[in-house]
Formats: sequence, structure tokens, C-alpha cells
Amino acid sequence: MCDCLCALPSATTHGVTVFAKNSDRPPLEPQVIEWHAPRQEDVTRATYLEIPGHDGPTIGFVGSRPSWMWGVEHGVNEAGVAIGNEAVFTTADAAVAPDALVGMDLVRLALERAPTAAEAVTVITSLLEAHGQGGSGHDPASGHEFRYWSSFLVADPIEAFVVETSGDRWDVERVGERRAISNRLTIPAFDAAHRDTDPGLAPMIDPRWQASCARLDAGPFDVDAARAHLRSHVGGADGWTICMHVDGLEATTAAVVAELAPGGSPPVARFLLGSPCRSVFVPVVVGLPLGDPPAWERFTALTDEHRPALDRLEADLDAALAAGAGARDETCNVQAWDRVTTTLDALGV
Repeated sequence: MCDCLCALPSATTHGVTVFAKNSDRPPLEPQVIEWHAPRQEDVTRATYLEIPGHDGPTIGFVGSRPSWMWGVEHGVNEAGVAIGNEAVFTTADAAVAPDALVGMDLVRLALERAPTAAEAVTVITSLLEAHGQGGSGHDPASGHEFRYWSSFLVADPIEAFVVETSGDRWDVERVGERRAISNRLTIPAFDAAHRDTDPGLAPMIDPRWQASCARLDAGPFDVDAARAHLRSHVGGADGWTICMHVDGLEATTAAVVAELAPGGSPPVARFLLGSPCRSVFVPVVVGLPLGDPPAWERFTALTDEHRPALDRLEADLDAALAAGAGARDETCNVQAWDRVTTTLDALGV
């Protein structure tokens, strides 16, 4: 489960694309924030499958990766492309599909191979057709496999697209000004043809999607609005909310809010580990040395009592980013993570 939304420059406060995603995963599954440097290889080994390598060097990106798999839940590349995926359920049975590419692999492959959102759509759909989709999105070693298809929200400083799939079938919709996706099909014709009509799914999914659509419709969107929405406990009952807390089953374990500015400015992505309501968004200038993000387990040890200290930290990180906006040096990401580590040390987590 996940929730993802974006607003293009005409619908944002500061005239930049704002992209946001909560990653909902097994509550005890760590994620890691990593810089994936450009590389060149003849064969790419994804989570379950080897495929031909990219023709030329890949594009560097920062991504949030479930620790056991090759692919990433969400990420932003140096060219200013941001991508996140969602589990979706259709009339085709994902449980019987052979291991192939999973949605998180396709996110990473598109980030590594596409300098624009439109080209990322081509990467996703062409690889889907060439190699298929299949495999557990949860660690098979855990004994709790979970197989599903994926949808994707793909954005850059100028435009954005939704890609929805069912097996090797897919459809694409260009975003107007703003768009939200969740764990259901949302492109009308594709939804009509492929939606799983299991009545048990809608109460866990539709209220979250509707809450994200409503927030985008409420007016200009910006980083603060995105962070507040990802932290909100709206959109459903029994923990099935935007910031998800379903004991023993699903929880939001990582998140991102990205600013993608026109004109070639380096993208800034605020990455979060743990639960958004009990953690901190850390700004990362994509392409500069990443620094040393603390372990995921430290963020999951945070509680509601730590919120005031985390709010002060987040404000300090925002102020430091703004102060250095015109002259960002090689150490800005390193310094941001050092501030986070110092705060976690002081909080005893």
C-alpha cells in the first residue's frame, strides 16, 4: 500500500513541481536511503531477473530502498525526474505470475535510464513488455509473500504522467495540473476494463485516494502542504490512513517530498525514514555527496513525545537549505544528516 501525489508548477505556490509519496510496507521492514552513482554495465541484475544493461552510463539518483530488494520505493534523479509506485489489484491474478520485474525494479530502472518524465514512461512500459511483471513485493524470506501489479506517478519540472498496469497490459495518462494515485486503478477506461471488484478492497483504499485528491483540489500546493498531508491520519478507518498504522500488517515506513524546479536547478528531495507523524523530512540536494543517513531503526524508535524536538530540527534544516540555496557546497547534505544524527543522539534513540 502507498499514496502518491504531485502538483505541476501552475498549481504550486512557488512555481515548481512538488512530488510526494508515502511508502507503506511491512512495519518491521527497514528501508535505506542511498545515492546510486552513474555506472555502466552489460547486464543489470534486478530483484529476481537479469536484463540487458542500459546503452551508456546510467543517471545518478537518490532512492529509498527496502533493504532486501534491488528496486526502490521512490527516488529522484539528477535530471529532476521523481517516481513512486503503488500496489494495484486487477482482474488478472498477480499471485500466479512468474518472477520477473517488480514495480520497485521498474522505478529504479526508469530513474537510472530516463532524463525526463516522458522518457521514464517509455522505459517502464518497454521493459514491462519485454520482460514481464511478477514476483513478491515483500521479502520471500519473511514467509509472507505479497504479489501485486503496480501503478506509477512520474514527474519532472515540466510534466507528469500516471502509468497503470495489469500484468503486461498498461495505460498512460498525462497529468493536467495535479494528480493523486493510491492502491487502485484511476485511469477511467483502464479502471473500467481491469479493476478488481472485491468489495473488501475499497474501504482500505478509496478514502485515502479521495483525501489526496481533495487536498490537491483545495488550492496551491507546496512542500509544507505535502509534508502535512503525508503526516495526516485522514482517509480511512482502523489505521488505513495517509500516514498508515495497521498493527502487524502495514505501516508507512518511509516518505519523500521533492521540489523539481524548471531551468536546470538541482532537484531537492526531502527524504524521511520511519513514520511521517513521528519523524523528520531531511533535505537532500540530488547529485551532491549524500552523507550518512542514520539507520532506519533509529527513526522507528521515535515517539509522539519527540515531536517538538523534531519540529525544531526540521525548521533548522529548512533554514539551512534556504540560507545556502545560492551557493550550495559539497557538504550541505553531509551537514544535514550530521544535524539529524546529533538530534537523535540527544533524544537517546
